[in-house]
Amino acid sequence: FPQAFTIMDQNRDGFIDKADLRDTFAALGRLNVKNEELEDMVKEAPGPINFTVFLTMFGEKLKGTDPEETILNAFKIFDPEGKGRIKADYIKEMLMTQADRFSQEEINQMFAAFPPDVSGNLDYKNLCYVITHGEEKD
Repeated sequence: FPQAFTIMDQNRDGFIDKADLRDTFAALGRLNVKNEELEDMVKEAPGPINFTVFLTMFGEKLKGTDPEETILNAFKIFDPEGKGRIKADYIKEMLMTQADRFSQEEINQMFAAFPPDVSGNLDYKNLCYVITHGEEKD
């Protein structure tokens, strides 16, 4: 998150403003962003967008992005028997070789937060719960 904030804070003043957003879009190849669109983005914040506000806004946008069932169904593709677990090595291979590929660092972060069990399985049901609810089940 600090890296994402730094990337977006183009002028390095500690705040993300319209100019920073315009520069970020330009860096991503979108050059003709309307002022109204940028203003609407900035207005979503309760005040100046410093790192703390950025984290709060980012968390609100992520939490509940997809219903838990949708995320579970995506994992179930890799678990045809419906056990709720996937071999960690298998999901690592799939995440690093298919679609929007994960980097080794992203895989490491995922497994640090959700380590495989002693049998080498990832409990994707718990992972999905945390993604959608923000905390682990008891």
